Amino acid sequence: MDKKQIRYTVACVNEFAANKSLTEKQAFDYLCNHGAMDFLVEFYDVEHTLSFEDAINDLTLVSQQNGGKIQ
Repeated sequence: MDKKQIRYTVACVNEFAANKSLTEKQAFDYLCNHGAMDFLVEFYDVEHTLSFEDAINDLTLVSQQNGGKIQ
């Protein structure tokens, strides 16, 4: 992962945390535990072209598909 990917990933975790009223640590753990971080790394080339709102929606859907309960 290069610096741009790391910065984008951190920004997505922070945006997800703010959107879902979680701490950054809670958001990171949740996304890791429900496959969304792997998704974000694998599909970085597409995800980084989207708005943060769209990225958060994608992370939410991926997490839900992997047992996550956060809406």
